[in-house]
Amino acid sequence: MMKDSLNIAIAGATGYIGMQLIKLLLDHPKVKIIYLCATKSIGKRVFLFGKKPIKKLPKITNIKDIDYNKIDIIFTALPNGEAQRIAKKLPKNIKLIDLSADFRLKKYAEYKKWYGNTHKCKNLINESVYSITEFSRTKLKKKRIIGCPGCYPTSIQIPLIPLLAKKMIKTDNIIIDSKSGYSGAGKNINKKFKHKNLYSSISAYGVGKHRHTSEIEQELSIISKKMIKIRFTPHLMPMFRGILSTIYVETKKNISAKNVYNFLKKYHKNNMFIKLKKFNSNLGTGDVMNTNNCEISICNDRSKNKVIILSAIDNLIKGGSGQAVQNMNVAFNLKENFGLRWNIFYL
Repeated sequence: MMKDSLNIAIAGATGYIGMQLIKLLLDHPKVKIIYLCATKSIGKRVFLFGKKPIKKLPKITNIKDIDYNKIDIIFTALPNGEAQRIAKKLPKNIKLIDLSADFRLKKYAEYKKWYGNTHKCKNLINESVYSITEFSRTKLKKKRIIGCPGCYPTSIQIPLIPLLAKKMIKTDNIIIDSKSGYSGAGKNINKKFKHKNLYSSISAYGVGKHRHTSEIEQELSIISKKMIKIRFTPHLMPMFRGILSTIYVETKKNISAKNVYNFLKKYHKNNMFIKLKKFNSNLGTGDVMNTNNCEISICNDRSKNKVIILSAIDNLIKGGSGQAVQNMNVAFNLKENFGLRWNIFYL
């Protein structure tokens, strides 16, 4: 029997993703936030993006002080590796929804290769599901650990997975150029990029080796039933939020850009958060800012059988906390748009 309200704990409540998650859940009619956890500011109230603290929220506590008998779900918006420690000790009746990379890769050897550390709970990988909601609704209800994808992979896979499943595009020479707001690098961005004037310039980073490449190739290879290698270059932009991915693909013989557009429009017609722009439309991050939407534009290339795909999301919402809430809604048989219905979260 479904409870009237789900009790929530958020670990990593003071980071950008954690704060956005709080804002979304405050608007959710079926949840109650019981714990907000962080390693700093213990005993203080959380400030949401620099604004006044919300008194109706619980004060920040240490994760060690959680009484797991009082919660149904824990969201983890923590550095890579931390969710593994929590998962090992978590009672089996509690759902873990993780926003780090800890449960994205299906092979623990790949985790070590890309993230540099040995996975601490290999046995739990099979109890998890990697979930872009639109592709994993049935699995969400069966698994107790939900691994939310990275922000770049979300923007990239939403248009590509249906096309690869339908065998409409070739699997070689997929080129992806993605641009993200600096919130995607977290609050410690200045420590990570000491020599860049991030607020007035564009910076390429992780060229040829960005960690998100691993999960993109994993999921595209699974759907294609063959190993796929992509060329992916991300860039940090002088803006706070948003991602725009430009994807260059080659179609199979006699498949036009208009065919691609018509197929994706039909495929996503019942996915409320996926929007296909008019054929050959321009697209920018402003079209999706502060929403859980992914907007896609299919454009002609001058060369035959070449298509340009534009895909835009808000990295903190559809690329982060919004997708986590959407996954929770489906996993617990709630309306999929609970907590995600209104474009009201302006900064």
